[in-house]
Amino acid sequence: MIDAAGTDTQAAPQASDQYVQSLARGLAVIRAFDAERPVMTLSEVAARTGLTRATARRFLHTLVELGYVRTDGKTFALTAKVLQLGYAYLSGLSLPQLAQPHLEELSLKLGESTSAAVLDGTDIAYIARVTTRRIMTIGITVGTRFPAYATSMGRVLLAHLPPADLKAYLAAADIKPLTPRALGTVPELLAVLETVRAEGWCRLNQELELGLMSVAAPVYDGTKVVAAVNVSLQAQSVEAKPDPDAYLAAVAQEIVATAKLISADLTARG
Repeated sequence: MIDAAGTDTQAAPQASDQYVQSLARGLAVIRAFDAERPVMTLSEVAARTGLTRATARRFLHTLVELGYVRTDGKTFALTAKVLQLGYAYLSGLSLPQLAQPHLEELSLKLGESTSAAVLDGTDIAYIARVTTRRIMTIGITVGTRFPAYATSMGRVLLAHLPPADLKAYLAAADIKPLTPRALGTVPELLAVLETVRAEGWCRLNQELELGLMSVAAPVYDGTKVVAAVNVSLQAQSVEAKPDPDAYLAAVAQEIVATAKLISADLTARG
């Protein structure tokens, strides 16, 4: 909630000789705009921030002159320049730091473990992880590695490699089935990668370890796939659903949406 001083009362700093009230009020004016109120009159901004009309007018017109707010003379709205305030923060974050909060949100939503990984040689290497429960015999942490061809994230990453890089990978990788349900030949893998490219996500059904399923999607930096994210699932739980295919499709939709959010942050970081 924004109080008369123009500050967020739930996170207001302790008053001190270092506290600049005018800055706090200016930021409060910016935060007053949201999805429900993208355009407001002077009176609405004043009421929303608890500022007087005269004070709100001064801050609004200052923001107009700085390019953060536009006005038609009657109403006010933010401009795209306010995004620069967020870019400065994003530019200092690494890929794992950008991915972590999105993975945490998805894990909370689905009640399942989520991860992010990059391709490193013939393996994937985990760079972020949110665990709800252990569903593999091998514990997964940041830094854990698995053969790329045998994982959902690995197949997403392989599917988006340039042809020459994929050819080099196939020449270096030792492709063999790791479970009775797994593929074990290069032609089988290439067919799967073609499907992954077409669908935009990958489902793995007990090919890395029996009892484990996962769904993965690519993370882009601009036009280049630089990582993958996934959701880990217990095969038994999925198969017990009234409609397992519909459930997996819903999970795929969620992981694709999460990958897009991470991609947007990564691209914005620029």
